[in-house]
Order: sequence, then structure tokens, then C-alpha cells
Amino acid sequence: METIAYIRPDKYFDAAQEQLQLINSYALSKDILIDNEFVDQLSQNKRLNERTHVTDYFQNKENATLIVCDVWVLSTNIEDLTQMCTCLLKNGFSIHFIKQSVVISNKSSVMLVLGLIDQLRQVMQNESKRLIGRPKGSKSSSKFDIYINEIISFIKDKKSVSEMARILEVSRSSLKDYIESRELKQVANGSLLPQAPENAEQQVINTIACPNTQGEN
Repeated sequence: METIAYIRPDKYFDAAQEQLQLINSYALSKDILIDNEFVDQLSQNKRLNERTHVTDYFQNKENATLIVCDVWVLSTNIEDLTQMCTCLLKNGFSIHFIKQSVVISNKSSVMLVLGLIDQLRQVMQNESKRLIGRPKGSKSSSKFDIYINEIISFIKDKKSVSEMARILEVSRSSLKDYIESRELKQVANGSLLPQAPENAEQQVINTIACPNTQGEN
């Protein structure tokens, strides 16, 4: 079964590097081998019918595992998110949402799926976060980014920075700075992951907000 990490950076949420850190940490903690990384640079303003590279990619796959850091990565549009989840589940995907600590599949409770969709609805209703709030800063790219998975594996294998530098044929001091700035030791031991709550699925369901008309004239 293929495992895909789907990364979609957004200036109001998480940068690609931050998502990659979480996904690598999650995969290591769950002993999951990631087969492919799909980095989608297309703006969140684009609707699903304009994201043909995404729809074509996923429609050609079945019974795969998809790992995303948060629900909004799939789409920030509720209609598109609903369609995307429906089609992925119809094609036998299981979707791991790291920040919610839940996994959904075509056997999941309808309430769990609706809970995830409603969580995003509530976030997107907060226009100050999406439109008025200051964009989150992101780390600049580095020449070491292409080695990130190897570096994480080296750290997990208890290799020293000097050993890593020799293997990669790079400067020890520059590599040390990169490891520290990207918090790769924390990624390797899983300490960057959010603490998974007990009954995570029920907690997602409990966040569903129903219209409240009490007190209205």
C-alpha cells in the first residue's frame, strides 16, 4: 500500500518546512515508510476544479495512505473539502490528520468526518485569522533541504554531526546550524508532535458547533 505525504503551504497557516517536520516526526513515531511526497504550491484561493494536477494525481490511486498535518491542507473551501474527502474515501484511502490525532477511512463514523469538516468551517469563519491577521513567517530554503530525510535517519541512528558531515560531504558547522534551526533532533524523536488526547475521535465530534438562536428576538 502506497503512503503519500501531502504538503500544501499557506502563509496564514503552516509553511512547507513546518509541515514536513511534523510529517517526518509522525512517520517515524508510527514506523510508517513514506513512499512519495506531493508538495502542492498552488494558492489556497484556487478551487478544486482548477487544481487538475491534484485531482489527476489522486484519481489515479486507490487504497493508499495519505498523511497531512491538518484538515486545511486538503482545501480551505468547505465544498471542495467535502468533495475531496468523499472521493478519497470512495477510492479506499485512509487519511491521517496529524494535528487532530485521527485517521479516517471509508469505515469511519460519519460524525467523525463531519466533525473534521466543521472544525475547518469554524476556523475559516474567523476572518481575522485568514484575511486580517499577519501571515506566519517561514524559514528560508537551504541547500541541506534535499538531505533532510537522510539527516533525520542519521540522527535516529545516533550518528554524530561530524559523521553526518563526512557522509554528506558538507561543512560540519553549517550542518550543525541547519539541524538546530530546523529542530531536526526533535523531529527524529517525535517530540514536535502534538500530544495525542485520549478519545481523540470523540473530541473532534464534540467540537461540532450547531446554530444557537437563543436570545434572539
